[in-house]
Amino acid sequence: MTEVIFPLRGKRIWVAGHKGMVGSAIVRRLRIEDCEILTADRAALDLRDQASTRAWIASHKPDSIIVAAARVGGILANSSYPADFLFDNLIIESNIIEAAFRNETAKVMFLGSSCIYPRLAPQPIVEESLLTGPLEKTNEWYAIAKIAGIKLCQAYREQHGRDFIAAMPTNLYGPGDNYDLNTSHVLPALIRKAHEAKVQNLSSMVIWGTGTPRREFMHVDDCADGVVFLLKHYSGAIHINVGSGNDVTVLELAKLVCKVVGFHGEIANDLSKPDGTPRKQMSSERLFAMGWAPRIALEDGIRSAYESFRQNQPGSL
Repeated sequence: MTEVIFPLRGKRIWVAGHKGMVGSAIVRRLRIEDCEILTADRAALDLRDQASTRAWIASHKPDSIIVAAARVGGILANSSYPADFLFDNLIIESNIIEAAFRNETAKVMFLGSSCIYPRLAPQPIVEESLLTGPLEKTNEWYAIAKIAGIKLCQAYREQHGRDFIAAMPTNLYGPGDNYDLNTSHVLPALIRKAHEAKVQNLSSMVIWGTGTPRREFMHVDDCADGVVFLLKHYSGAIHINVGSGNDVTVLELAKLVCKVVGFHGEIANDLSKPDGTPRKQMSSERLFAMGWAPRIALEDGIRSAYESFRQNQPGSL
């Protein structure tokens, strides 16, 4: 196991974006550490407001900040609101990272996304693939903002010697996910579609595109564990991929979701909808080499995600 270089015992850790799927998972994971967890509701702190963000950090003096706050969404949301995705994410990350520098926060962990990589990057995608080719058009606004966040951490490290690091999670799912079909990612969208098809006794459910693109998925609790591991064990300029090490086609994923949900109808393809990137699997060998590995198998994770979905859906079967 890699040496602990940033012990969390007694530290004040601010999880920015603690109510989101990733942030809430990180809060759950941090509860087993001997640290104080800081949070701020959106009503109390607008992270798009620079003065308020600076004042909050100056007042609460966190030893470390995990930047999980972001405007997120799937292909439809990215395509529909490009300015919002670019501006909101740029301003949120910039305000937090700059305020952390001003207040001498000891360590910052910035969370990005696998969409930062070129659309046709060699698979599995290594960290060095960043900025080596064009981005996927369907989510480039979000990707550009996340790339800027990585580079901002690197810039403060290079110019000011700050221990600001970045981690790139793969596609995540789990408790607290977004199941709105207008803004959700593929896995929660499939869970909702399969559930509604089952409840309505439909003969088929529709998936976007051909179903041939390959995607990697990780349960959000595994991701949170990897993030906390990196916070304690890693200090370096290069961002670190946090993935499961396995990928499946969208059609394979849809069949697995249908199996878990108990929908036995047909799967139909809407070929008018885009596929997105043909394949997106990250190499997490850097992280695995440090002694960390995910624990939750995809089917088990989907089962727990579906149970969480049902508990939060009035009248669900």
